[in-house]
Amino acid sequence: MAHKFEIKKNKAGEFVAYFKYNSETIFWTEGYASKASAKNAIESIKKNGPAAETEDNSDQ
Repeated sequence: MAHKFEIKKNKAGEFVAYFKYNSETIFWTEGYASKASAKNAIESIKKNGPAAETEDNSDQ
């Protein structure tokens, strides 16, 4: 599978969810105190992401 989410701990001991494509990190979440919160962030991205608008502010 080319796309995947991966949860890892950062240096501060927080759980971070990474979205990867072909092993390259595309984006990551903030750090969370619990793994459950990181999993909730992933579920929120999956649920709300497909309908998200694209805002182009590159002309500003």
